[in-house]
Order: sequence, then structure tokens, then C-alpha cells
Amino acid sequence: MTQDRTLSAAMAAAQAGNAEAYRRLLHDCLPVIAGMARAQGVRPEAVDDVVQDVLLTIHRARATYDPVRPFLPWLRAITQRRAIDGMRRAGRRSREIHDPVAYEAEADSGPAPGQGLEARDRARILARAVAGLPEGQRQAVEHLALKERSLDETAQLTGRSKGALKVNLHRALKALRRALGPDSADLGRPKPDPAARERGTHDV
Repeated sequence: MTQDRTLSAAMAAAQAGNAEAYRRLLHDCLPVIAGMARAQGVRPEAVDDVVQDVLLTIHRARATYDPVRPFLPWLRAITQRRAIDGMRRAGRRSREIHDPVAYEAEADSGPAPGQGLEARDRARILARAVAGLPEGQRQAVEHLALKERSLDETAQLTGRSKGALKVNLHRALKALRRALGPDSADLGRPKPDPAARERGTHDV
């Protein structure tokens, strides 16, 4: 079994509530994340910080991983984002330490005018898109992705099986990607899916 398949299987088991598989997954990811961080140009003294940030992101986003997709590209995307964040933080600290006029010269890092309104608009659009999902899919997104609950906890709260929740989450994320994609004509409402009408009554 390849490394990718091994890690994917461990993540799938962790999503199903296997704590030992989750512990083993995080342990096996440590050298992989460190290598990816170094490849991104992270300095040796900052690699551990990036690794910890990635592990926290994996924990928060674990319910959104689709076991039918390769694991390593998913992990690499997370690591790249956290590596960039880490290098930006290091760059800011360096300027503050070595440049006595950094405070006066550095551009305002706060939100640009109107950015708060845009964020609120995006939040409203997402809320409408989630509200338009079939009930099972909506529950999966709200509990697993937005509230970051575990599969076990969500199954108890909704009365749905863990397998059904995973299927619904996968379908919901696909629907949301279609609805909120850059080519969507109406971002406030998921696009009609003819196949969804046929399987709508089969939402688990």
C-alpha cells in the first residue's frame, strides 16, 4: 500500500471515530509536513511552528476530507497555506526588530475599506446556499464543517448514521462548490441539479 493510500485509509478510519487511527495519522504526517514546509522555503527554525499549525488545521478540517480523493495533495494544499502564513509572520517580525521606523513606514495591515462588508456578504451568501441544501446535507455541513463536531457527536444529535453523514457531507460540498464557484450566475442559491431531483428523496 502506498503512503497516500495508507494515510487516506487512516483518515477515513479517524473520521469514523477510530482514535488510534487518528493518532497514528498525525504521527505519520509529521515528517511529511516538515518536508513539504522545507520545500516551500520555510526556515529550519520555523518548520516546527508550521507543522503545529498544519496539525491544528487538519484537526479542524478533518470532516471535510473526502476519502475517495488522494490524501497527500489535500495535505500539501494545507501545508502550503500555513507555510505562507508562517513566512509572512516571520517577515513582519523581522522588519519590526531590525527597522526602527517600521511602524511608521509599514503599510496598514488592517482590512481595506469595504472588506468587512464583502466578508459579511460572503457569509450571507454561504448561509443561503447551505439553507438551500436538502435537510440531510444541510445538517452534515452545519455540524461537521461549520461547528466542527465529530461524526459520533453529529450522529447522536441528528439520528443519522456516520456513513450517511459522510455521504451527505460529500454531496453538500460538491453542491456548494458548484453554487459558489466563480462562474455561478446566482451565488445566493445552489444551481439546480437535474440528478439531484431524482435522488432528492434518497437523501440519507
